[in-house]
Amino acid sequence: MSISTKPLVLFTAVAALFALTACNTVSTSHTQDIGGPRFAASDPAQVQILRTEPTRAHVRLGEVHAQPSDTNVEVSKIEDALRKEAAKMGADAAVVVYDKTQVTGAQIVGGWRFRSVETVQGRIIIAVAIKYQ
Repeated sequence: MSISTKPLVLFTAVAALFALTACNTVSTSHTQDIGGPRFAASDPAQVQILRTEPTRAHVRLGEVHAQPSDTNVEVSKIEDALRKEAAKMGADAAVVVYDKTQVTGAQIVGGWRFRSVETVQGRIIIAVAIKYQ
């Protein structure tokens, strides 16, 4: 391999790595309830992911929002992202209350003359962060 092709090969390898990792990300955010209790961050590994509200006594801390970058993102990655974000609020569990594919944006496609607007669909997950009493 010549000296002039080494940077090109390195650039291609780095670009491929970024492309592969970018396809499997999950954007998260949270909204703390106004006037709700505040707790120190908890251990994400200990945060439970629930599909129904627990019967055990608990307080609501807020909501966690997750949006996978692609429909092929593994469920385990989405759940890990929910755990990490809920842990920031000190949650013991995150109760999934919404998991749908919906319109998340729009993009303009086509040339100058034949443009059109296409909707962009994405998966949205909302969970309620709770702390057991």
